[in-house]
Amino acid sequence: MNFKSKSFSGNFYLQGVKTIQFLSVCLALWCGSLFTLAQTSKDQPIAIVIHGGAGTILRKHMTAEKEAAIKATLEKAVQAGYIHLMAGKSSQEAVAASIQVMEDSPLFNAGKGAVLNALGQVELDASFMEGKDKQAGAVAGVRHIRNPIQAAIAVMEASPHVMLAGAGADSFAMAQGLTRVEQKYFITEARKKALERVQARQAQKVSYIEADELYFKNQRYGTVGCVALDRDGNIAAGTSTGGMTNKLWNRIGDAPIIGAGTYADNKTCGISATGWGEYFIRNVVAYDIAAQMNYAGHSLASAAWNTIHKKVAPMGGDGGVIGLDAQGNIVMEMNTPGMYRAAIDVNGQLQVKIYADE
Repeated sequence: MNFKSKSFSGNFYLQGVKTIQFLSVCLALWCGSLFTLAQTSKDQPIAIVIHGGAGTILRKHMTAEKEAAIKATLEKAVQAGYIHLMAGKSSQEAVAASIQVMEDSPLFNAGKGAVLNALGQVELDASFMEGKDKQAGAVAGVRHIRNPIQAAIAVMEASPHVMLAGAGADSFAMAQGLTRVEQKYFITEARKKALERVQARQAQKVSYIEADELYFKNQRYGTVGCVALDRDGNIAAGTSTGGMTNKLWNRIGDAPIIGAGTYADNKTCGISATGWGEYFIRNVVAYDIAAQMNYAGHSLASAAWNTIHKKVAPMGGDGGVIGLDAQGNIVMEMNTPGMYRAAIDVNGQLQVKIYADE
């Protein structure tokens, strides 16, 4: 009886030990899986880069107050997108968040504070593209949507089209519940004065084209854009602008044109451009950079330099691009004296710059 009792107790003890060992193994495997998932998420780099326009941006024309205000807004914008990436949200959300900060600031040529056309009106363009599936959306010549980047995303998500323009784009965006504002919301005194100066110069010239030549050689482009890489390895790019001061009614530049002002492909890179749009359209700038990477094996930095300095510049165009590749490498290339720009790299390092020699 005692022997059987001891034997039973021993067997029960051994079974208990084995059960505990089994559960310990299961727990270890489960914890290991969680660690692996966490490690994978941690290993996937995130990064974000933005621009607020390129052009004749010189220190001698910049007050300390203006420079501080621009840098503060650029930092606010890039941080707005980075917070989304850190929280595990999509690159789309990050791009929209960063661009909206700049669209809401009168310091840039997008949304509030956009430049005026020849009739003294604001006409806004924007585009957005997903690198994972190359879905894209764009709007051109909208006049009443507070944040055009959201309208571009809505076209991608809620319509069978890639681009909508004019009153139809405004109507569609409002039907999607986007905020509508009157023209006076966008217009600032600074932009009114800029239009007056350009039209005064135009009146002294033989032709509209010659006046534009003079204007483009001396202006600052204020287009805004963002490219982001999220925890899932997806790249997204977006661009938003008011175009060029004194532009003809319904002129459309490169910003809303997929492949010219905006492009994204997870295999290569995401690009947002700023500059003299006609030249960026002719050179299909954003896609050209991705194509060099895809077909010729160029790095992002090499491809961007080639496009801006060997293709756009020799034709007489100026401006710049920002970009990110699948590894989170950042490029901010320009052939102008300056470009408002900021980035947070894969190591979490923030940089905010204005001039080309920084």
